Amino acid sequence: MTSPTARRTDVRNIAIIAHVDHGKTTLVDAMFRQTGEFKVKADAAQECLMDSNPQERERGITILAKCTSVQFGDARINIVDTPGHADFGSEVERILTMVDGVLLLIDALDGPMPQTRFVLRKALEQGLRPIVVINKVDRPFADPAKALNNTFDLFVDLDANEKQLDFPIVYASGKNGWASLDAHQPTPDLKPLFETILRHVPGPAVDATQPLQMLTTMVDYNSYVGRIAIGRVHAGRVSRLQNVLLMKQDGRRLPLRVTKLFGFFGLERREIESAEAGDIVAIAGMEEARVGDTVADAENPAALPPLLIDEPTLSMEFMVNDSPFSGRDGKFLTSRHLRERLEQELKTNVGLRVEELDQNVFKVSGRGELHLSVLIETMRREGFELAVSRPQVIVKTENGQTLEPAEYLLVDIEQGYQGVVMENLGKRGLEIKNMHADHHGRLRIEGVITARNLIGFKAEFLAQTKGTGLMHHSFHGYIPRAGSPTGRAAGVLIAKETGLGTSYALEGLQARSILFVAPGTDIYAGMIVGQNARENDMVVNPCKRKALTNMRAAGSDDLVQLTPPRVFTLEQAIAYIEDDELAEITPKNIRLRKKELDHSLRRKAEKEEEDAA
Repeated sequence: MTSPTARRTDVRNIAIIAHVDHGKTTLVDAMFRQTGEFKVKADAAQECLMDSNPQERERGITILAKCTSVQFGDARINIVDTPGHADFGSEVERILTMVDGVLLLIDALDGPMPQTRFVLRKALEQGLRPIVVINKVDRPFADPAKALNNTFDLFVDLDANEKQLDFPIVYASGKNGWASLDAHQPTPDLKPLFETILRHVPGPAVDATQPLQMLTTMVDYNSYVGRIAIGRVHAGRVSRLQNVLLMKQDGRRLPLRVTKLFGFFGLERREIESAEAGDIVAIAGMEEARVGDTVADAENPAALPPLLIDEPTLSMEFMVNDSPFSGRDGKFLTSRHLRERLEQELKTNVGLRVEELDQNVFKVSGRGELHLSVLIETMRREGFELAVSRPQVIVKTENGQTLEPAEYLLVDIEQGYQGVVMENLGKRGLEIKNMHADHHGRLRIEGVITARNLIGFKAEFLAQTKGTGLMHHSFHGYIPRAGSPTGRAAGVLIAKETGLGTSYALEGLQARSILFVAPGTDIYAGMIVGQNARENDMVVNPCKRKALTNMRAAGSDDLVQLTPPRVFTLEQAIAYIEDDELAEITPKNIRLRKKELDHSLRRKAEKEEEDAA
């Protein structure tokens, strides 16, 4: 039996945190392979083993936090792979309550980036002492010394204490599977990294005399065993078939039984008979469990402090798809389907808020455009059809002053594009904090910009830099509300009638517009088919056919040459639309449309607004 308030030596709990694409998941994969926790299966090979969600593999980012473990010597190291994007910060905040230390990965070329700042701030607030891993030191032009200096400056900027500033440093190449305490002396494997973890990350503090306490930090569902609560056992022991009390955040106490108990071994969950304080486990039989609930001893229940999650900063309206093409692609169309799916999402997605505005309209609030677009894309793949509005920032009032969310933005561009990008950022109200050029002809600009003015910037930025620019941003805080943001510079082309797009009609339109549709595309009245060259919207007929006559003229049958239409991704469509427009999302199509499809009703509403003004 472990003595009271002792620390276990056979377990370490760590989280891996970093900016997007700095190599977290790749490093964990290398740890798997070197500890024998993974054998490659021919039919299940993929680049990053931990990125199991289809969207994670497509986007190349981690969205959902995952638990796993590796055995090194006599110690089992429980590892949690966390998202690097600020939109999934609610995942990061929950995970940090489960661990005693963190590995902070820094790219040897890029150095600390905005999400590095975001996630590190969360870790330092928890009092955790990071181990800094300078990753990708074998990249061309990598500068580990500069990356380390910038990391130290970041620690100071975030008010780290003296103990946290005295961080251990490991140099690594996750892709090639080696780590070293000297950047210029590679080793054969990751042994120096494992040894650093065991030396500097304390084992979990346990008190065997205390009754069971486990905070639910993740919730999973299995059709065989039902709802599963995942978390770290903070005190006491838990056993299979044990009677426990689920202490809800609303004050309710529900008696339940542990039907199955799972531990994490490599990529697998294996059934275990019991676990003690410090172990990260999954408990089946917790049908009413939600994130933040405490699983406590049935006889001596005591709740743990609930999780404090940052509030949402952006909201969108999800509504039933009422377009003429509704029901063509999807299986789930009604408000009942939408309501049930959003309620299901709320059970596991703690950063989300849902409010029913109308019978067919739901206000969904999240941590950012990416947070909400991942949810929309997931629903789309499940067979849902819905329409979504333009994102709106969530403002709050303090001491009589209106505040709005702001982002810390970093753009990395070739110096030749400095003028056009600076002009765009100036119009959007960027407050520059830092700007410096490197020796490779690139310029890095950092600053604070309101989330409202950042909507729609990415598409313009990529066009202005011809795809060579890099941008990253993370939540900075709330600042006094600034002036009105820049709207879309150009108007749109709106279809007049329903039908199929024709080459004859589109050829006449492309001279003064950017087309969004190709010949043969199904079009309905009120659908947006292109971008106008001028500021105003224009109603057009892309379905017009050439009149047939018995007369022939020279050149009448010339080949029609059309520029390929602009195809929107989900994020681009959401950022493009204005307040009076919607994005229609179906499993097979993304269409843009006006909220009011009837042109005469739109004109009537515009006249009423003009008269009121």
